[in-house]
Amino acid sequence: MNVIAQSEVGRETYLGIGSVGYALFYLLVVITLSVLAYGIYQRFSRYAEGDDDPFARVNELPSRIISATKIVLSNEKQFNRDLYGGLMHSFILWGFLTLLIATLIIGFEQYTTELIFGFVFWEGDFYLSYQFIVDAMGLLFVVGIGMAMYRRYWVQNHRLWGRHTSNEDDIFIWTLFGLGVGGFLLEGARIYATGMPDHEVVSFVGYGIAILFQAIDLPTTGAALEASTGGASYSAVSNLGYNAETLHWLVWWKHSLLAFFFIAWIPYAKPFHMISSFANVVTRDEKAGARLPNVPSDLDATNAESIDDFTWKEILDQDACTKCGRCSSVCPAKASDRPLDPRNVILDLKKYREELDAGGEEKPIVADGGTSVINTETMESCMACMACMDACPVEIEHLQSFTRLNRQMTDQGDISSSMQDVFQNVMQNGNTFGDSPRNRGDWADDLEFDVPDAREEEVDYLWYVGDFPSYDERNKQVARSLATILQEADVSFGILFDDEKYDGNDIRRVGEEFLYVELAGHHVETWEDCEFDKIVCTDPHSYNTFKNEYPEVDFEEFADDPMMPFEYEDEWNADGEIDVLHWTQAVEELVTEDKLELSGTELDYTVTYHDPCHLGRYNDEYEAPRELIRATGCELDEMPRNRDNSFCCGGGGGGLWMDFEEEPKPSEERIREALEDTDNGPDVEKFVVACPMCMTMYEDGRKTGGYEDDIEIVDVAELIVEAIGAEEKADLEVAAD
Repeated sequence: MNVIAQSEVGRETYLGIGSVGYALFYLLVVITLSVLAYGIYQRFSRYAEGDDDPFARVNELPSRIISATKIVLSNEKQFNRDLYGGLMHSFILWGFLTLLIATLIIGFEQYTTELIFGFVFWEGDFYLSYQFIVDAMGLLFVVGIGMAMYRRYWVQNHRLWGRHTSNEDDIFIWTLFGLGVGGFLLEGARIYATGMPDHEVVSFVGYGIAILFQAIDLPTTGAALEASTGGASYSAVSNLGYNAETLHWLVWWKHSLLAFFFIAWIPYAKPFHMISSFANVVTRDEKAGARLPNVPSDLDATNAESIDDFTWKEILDQDACTKCGRCSSVCPAKASDRPLDPRNVILDLKKYREELDAGGEEKPIVADGGTSVINTETMESCMACMACMDACPVEIEHLQSFTRLNRQMTDQGDISSSMQDVFQNVMQNGNTFGDSPRNRGDWADDLEFDVPDAREEEVDYLWYVGDFPSYDERNKQVARSLATILQEADVSFGILFDDEKYDGNDIRRVGEEFLYVELAGHHVETWEDCEFDKIVCTDPHSYNTFKNEYPEVDFEEFADDPMMPFEYEDEWNADGEIDVLHWTQAVEELVTEDKLELSGTELDYTVTYHDPCHLGRYNDEYEAPRELIRATGCELDEMPRNRDNSFCCGGGGGGLWMDFEEEPKPSEERIREALEDTDNGPDVEKFVVACPMCMTMYEDGRKTGGYEDDIEIVDVAELIVEAIGAEEKADLEVAAD
């Protein structure tokens, strides 16, 4: 097949469209763009009505846009744990953007280079390359839409269906399908109607459709049609659309009208996520969830008494939701049949806001009894594990909105009696157990050495022990193990004894901000009187709040408050000059320096390890605990859900202190996974944790799930101590020989 001369390689843009049609087309363009612009203006003006967000969201905007573009174009979040979904969305996104850019190129030539400068570039080699790329990416676009339709309608993926599934979801996907297929049909009709020029073979999809028209012998023009029908009236038959020119004219207008509808519809329905999702990624907080906003002295500013209390970013979160259901599919509360569905909370708030904007009646945002937008039992179910945020492909910050709802519940007194007891215990005794502060260091009495008092002597490590290692009998064993490790490594460490109080992390996520500030003020004021290099925490929850949240508190705002039992007025560790470590990070350094003299052959257990949410997803620490497990000689068999996909134990967000009717409990499900779904499940002897709350939840789950004879729950510290003992025993045997 011979390609015609390059100077002739090109095509007419408005083939068969008369002057009246041309004028009508551009009238519709103006109307469509006006409707689009007005809708976008309405959306963004609504964000302007939201409260100011406490975090810097548009600082360093160029770098934010570049980073967001990389995230969006790479589809890295869509590929996370879902190869099919990643490919599907990539095909749709890349195809859509290519078609959009291709359309803009034509417009740029017609109304800029050709109109102003008389220069035409949409011809020759450029035209050939353009047509090939557009067909290739357009085909990917249609394939992606087909994959989406297959998953939605044939497979009926459970993630995609819920109470917020509506006709707009169907209209959205079918409109995209119509645009993709209609574009190829239009191209095929044009190629066939213009005599199938040889160079159009680069438009391989459209050319293939043109070959089909040729195979059915579709007349190209009215004259050809008249001849083929033996002189029958062209007007009578062509009005039925029985020729390529008429078919092209009809498809051109149908395709154009469908495109106009889609463009005008963008700000008013699901397609707006193409804009809002990108804006959401641009304005994301890199520490979202791990840190909550600074606590203002006017705590009412943090509540959710009305929809107007939400910040503009929280409103943008609502609009960015695509209903993909990834957050719901990984939520341990939903998996345990608790009433929480993260997607529904975000979309319920959005629906209520839109109803109010349309003139609907106001109602409480969160309350008991089903009279509010969100039920209190729904928010009580949240474990603050951050799995929803980690899975969200558009960076929705669920926990920020959820904590706002929890603050409102606390302010209203709509919290469980068990949590009220915890608040009371902390207020009166400084710990969640309600035990005497004087007993806080009693766990160390059984040690063969004295634990130094960091208030009285300079230490390298100021060790924050935490509530559960101080008062819970099972976790006291872990505290003694860690003390033994530090002593064995010959490092300088000390604790605060009765000056140590509860860290405040989880009661803050339940909504008790005022008490959280009291605890933070007490601790930073106490630390100021101590001399140390680093803070080491037993509990990942303590580690997270000291590292990420205490530096956010503006203590000066509370300096004149007579209710606050501290006088500290500075920002604490704002520049990160004090290292805050989880104990596994500190001990990994000691092992690397050979301070514990482990050979890596001391133990021969087959174990599995559970990533704590506050160490893993919150702070991206996955390797330190694993390195310590390997240093003992144990064989580590990973559960299918590990690292950032770890399944929460159920203890976070106050869950440790609440009773739920759930089946199965998150802890039971996780132990089942360890025994049944790991590669060496039947051989797994120990379920290893690195969090006191996880220890408590899994010891309970082992009993309630009937796994007491199947597996042992141990802390990483206990494995290390056993390995040290085995090493010392081996050394003694060698010496005896």
